[in-house]
Amino acid sequence: MNGGGATYPEAWPNRHLRKVIDLNSTETNETNETATEQAVVEHTHDHDHAHGHEHSHEPSMNPELTREIAVEVPAEEVSETYAAVTKRYQKQARIPGFRAGKVPSSLVRSKFAKELREEVLQALVSERFRKEITDQKLQPVSEPQLLDLQLMDGQPLRFKAAFEVLPVFDLAGYETVRVEKPNVDLTEEEYEGELSFVLDRVATVEPVEEDRALVDGDWAEIEFKGEVKPLVETVTEDGVTATTPAEPPVTGKDVLIEVGGKNTIPAFNEALRGAKPGQEMSFEVEYPADFGEQTLAGKSVSYDVTVKAIKKKNFPERNAELAKQLANKDSWEEFEAELRERVGARKQNSLVGNAKNKMIEEIIAKYSFPVPESFVQQRVDARLERGLRALAQQGMKPDDMRKLDFVHLRAAQRSEAEREVRATLIIDKVAEAENVVVSDEDLNQGVLMLSLQSGESYETLRGRLVEDGGIDRLREELRREKTSDLLYEKLSA
Repeated sequence: MNGGGATYPEAWPNRHLRKVIDLNSTETNETNETATEQAVVEHTHDHDHAHGHEHSHEPSMNPELTREIAVEVPAEEVSETYAAVTKRYQKQARIPGFRAGKVPSSLVRSKFAKELREEVLQALVSERFRKEITDQKLQPVSEPQLLDLQLMDGQPLRFKAAFEVLPVFDLAGYETVRVEKPNVDLTEEEYEGELSFVLDRVATVEPVEEDRALVDGDWAEIEFKGEVKPLVETVTEDGVTATTPAEPPVTGKDVLIEVGGKNTIPAFNEALRGAKPGQEMSFEVEYPADFGEQTLAGKSVSYDVTVKAIKKKNFPERNAELAKQLANKDSWEEFEAELRERVGARKQNSLVGNAKNKMIEEIIAKYSFPVPESFVQQRVDARLERGLRALAQQGMKPDDMRKLDFVHLRAAQRSEAEREVRATLIIDKVAEAENVVVSDEDLNQGVLMLSLQSGESYETLRGRLVEDGGIDRLREELRREKTSDLLYEKLSA
């Protein structure tokens, strides 16, 4: 998984086992699990902890996908490695009272015991681990948890390592999924609605001085207060009593409403037509269940409204000057063409994106298989990270972030994270079946798009991606996008 998810780590054993053994703690299961957790956190997070965000979850694995290997290195090889590392330290050590290169090996082993042990482990554990998983034809997808590590000079090195592997499942059946291809053609009404929205930003509002009533096309400046009626009422001896909690009133001051406007609630149109400034009125509005404002959807509100003024909106002339102001275009025709293209692309992306999501959901429903817990936790981390960054951008302070219930937040993200992992595993398997390949040209275009979005130069961004392994994750993500596009074209009707 990319963007904070898990990639399949072909070359992680050296890097991550090194992180485990660098700690050089006692050989207990608890120590090794703690070390592995630190390795996992470092691997999956390269973010700024100024958020006050700390992970408390222990490393865990899905039992159905957990494999364990036992490794033993002969005592002779352990002794030879200790001797070689000690000899190198003898040459490099600087200890008062001894000339360079003349420090006794016994003193080196005593003074640098921790460092020697670490280097012996570096030299032996990763190599033997990699050989063992190769011999057993295993492909780990999580960092290993080292168990029962035993190392002493002159004795065999023994350890066990537990890790997760990818699930095995039969891909047959995805070709039977069908998804309806939406009509993405831009209607004139949709275009006019977007144009009105754009023009509204540059319109001026002026009061109507003449003494007259409101007519369609006018903008009424009103003040209102609305009482939300309870959804459930009970008739008792004392009259009608609400059995649902009272909601706060809906209020507005100096609000502009277009009389007769297509986005104006009909009840307001009917009440305001013919009204004059200073006039007060009361009426009730029944909001439909699918009303855009969720707090009012399906509810009934009794309004008291006062008309304060009649106003007119004046729009600038649609010419080259306005086109230059709105979008730096040389003519109004050029501006309209660009606007149509932009609105049409937005509609297409939205509808096609929804159709693809529906397709993926239907494909996911066809398969049942265990997913690596390490992948799920990485996706939880990524989703939580995005949420924290959003909160930071909205102004939340690090001290306030530290007070968040991260256990609850992680639990709330788990279901969606598991779905994302399942979808990615299926898409990757489909990519193999369909022989989807990302060319170097595709990859370069992907880097270019990221460069344009981030404002970072192409050369700098590409160099950084190559250095930190992001280029491989980008290739994986592009492959998944191509696979999703292929499936959509193949399965949509």
